[in-house]
Amino acid sequence: MKNDAINLLNLDRTGLEDLFTGMGEQKFRAGQAMKWIYGEHQLDFDAFSNFSIKLREQLKAKYSLMMPELLSEQKSTDGTIKWLLKVDEQNAVETVYIPEKNRGTLCVSSQVGCTLNCTFCATGAQGFNRHLTTAEIIAQVWVAAKQLGHHHKNRKITNVVMMGMGEPLANYKNVLPALNIMRDDFGFGFANRRVTVSTAGLVPYIRQLNEDADVALAISLHAPYDELRNQLVPLNKKYNIAELLGACKDFLEGKKKTRITIEYTLIDGMNDQPEHARALCRLLSDVPSKINLIPFNPFPGTAFKQSKPESIERFKQICMQQGFIATVRKTRGDDIAAACGQLAGEFMDRTRRSSQIKKLQLEVV
Repeated sequence: MKNDAINLLNLDRTGLEDLFTGMGEQKFRAGQAMKWIYGEHQLDFDAFSNFSIKLREQLKAKYSLMMPELLSEQKSTDGTIKWLLKVDEQNAVETVYIPEKNRGTLCVSSQVGCTLNCTFCATGAQGFNRHLTTAEIIAQVWVAAKQLGHHHKNRKITNVVMMGMGEPLANYKNVLPALNIMRDDFGFGFANRRVTVSTAGLVPYIRQLNEDADVALAISLHAPYDELRNQLVPLNKKYNIAELLGACKDFLEGKKKTRITIEYTLIDGMNDQPEHARALCRLLSDVPSKINLIPFNPFPGTAFKQSKPESIERFKQICMQQGFIATVRKTRGDDIAAACGQLAGEFMDRTRRSSQIKKLQLEVV
């Protein structure tokens, strides 16, 4: 195998079909390959027993099945598991599994760091290194499934959320094939509604996602007014709340029994007062949505504080009185820095890379 070998983990079923037909093989080889890779956790072409020896040799000569190196596995006292995966010599990313009574949620990263620099998020505070490839995104699901003993008869992972490190829609061209593999029957076979993409509000890509993939959508809103959201989520200066919610309504059009999940991080004294809750309910009055309240998770160097329990409960009650489904996300895995907003990864270079971040923001929007 050559060093420039193409990693087949970068290809969804359509990509693999094109590859095999280009080799003079039938399209069904793509499904067979996916069953070996994702169903059997097999990374050795020689084990593909329904492929001819000649085909296996051709694959070994030009292609690879390269996985990131698993650097560590940390288990929280509450059952949460965090894996650290080495994606290159400089960078590693974090993936988190959250077990609950009736579901197991895997939180997947899309970037090393994040370009968006939201002020309350540890990942954004660490700066941005690079986008993950499709292979590096889907590898997180592959590794978690293997470590957990997940397979079609023992489905430890029921939901996948693109809520780890990074802004998924800023890395759209690599995230989309990974979403396809997650939902493909020959991949991981997750139901469309059980794969969620979370975005801070890249409006053009929300519209593109609506055309390309039938998945669930979560919006990191965090404020009911533009002035406040500009402070917390700088992207709001480009795509304001009205534009964002307009894209959300279009995303839901024609979809039955579907809601957008509104992620709202509660920060003491900043966005957690009764007037904020009432304003949020007015804002969402014509958007089918459920509200997921997230207590702020402090990280070193932040001036923000977590809302008081009574403020969180009061905010929730106001939303529920207005007819919304409102839940408070339990802080899970904070003893291993796996809680929401805490994922910061491991970088050899932790500089801000301001010019690089600005360049990328221009590229993606």
